[in-house]
Amino acid sequence: MIANLDVDLLKTFLAIADFGSFTRAAEEVNKTQSAVSMQMKRLEDLVACPLFAKDGRNSRFTPDGERLVDYARRMVAMNDEAVSAFTKPELTGTIRFGTPDDYADRFLPEILARFARTHPLVTVDVDCLNSSVLFERVKRSEMDLAVVTFGCDIITDEPVRREKLVWVTSTRHSVHMLDVLPLAVSHAGCDWRSKVVKSLDGAGRKFRVAYSTPNSNAVNAAVMQGLAVGAMPELCVRPGMRVLTEKDGFPALGTFDIGLVRKPGKSNSAIEALARHVTESLSNLKLQMIAAE
Repeated sequence: MIANLDVDLLKTFLAIADFGSFTRAAEEVNKTQSAVSMQMKRLEDLVACPLFAKDGRNSRFTPDGERLVDYARRMVAMNDEAVSAFTKPELTGTIRFGTPDDYADRFLPEILARFARTHPLVTVDVDCLNSSVLFERVKRSEMDLAVVTFGCDIITDEPVRREKLVWVTSTRHSVHMLDVLPLAVSHAGCDWRSKVVKSLDGAGRKFRVAYSTPNSNAVNAAVMQGLAVGAMPELCVRPGMRVLTEKDGFPALGTFDIGLVRKPGKSNSAIEALARHVTESLSNLKLQMIAAE
């Protein structure tokens, strides 16, 4: 029979992860250090593997201990959300949430539907803007939470997904075979645009920017109509588009990270719940795409 993990043990375990020692964790959870040690021995018995290893006079996580941190955070968050739903008044108010429009139609419907079921009285105010604008607005506390594409000066400690950037063309046209390649790309300064230009320059391929727009739907339309070749995340490729590879003469564009940024200061349970829905949806997108094919 599979063991049941005690949430109280997991909260102590996360306190050790967050504060870096058994001593500071004991202060945080209001227990003695010996009680914390006993709890961690009990947790190791439940998962049937060592979670800590001696490092001189201190302890550090084993690889299994590091793996458990992510599971523990999700389990504790779900526990707290479930308890809050029955013991506290329903939350109201507004969450200011942002995402680039590249991702909006791919995952927003599912996220907003799931969030509405758990927080029906909370309004989600959504802005679809480019990542650099979203990043700055969140850091100025003008937004609560945003999904962003990492690159240049946009780096956070909450990466969610690593994605391939791929070349795309229309399945019904052969624009990719023109001597001078027409491109549909985002605004100047976009990291993806820079990768595309650098890649073509390196391959000695002639090209021209036929369409320049920060709107992903406009880029998609140009590609679908056979007016230009574009580059987009693999998860955003639509029916009617064909991915171009090195066999077609298009060098690999590499990968990039998608993640979350949060406004400075203390969060609330509604924002944390929305962040969790975003993380889970983005992490599961590939599985959903495969299942749908």
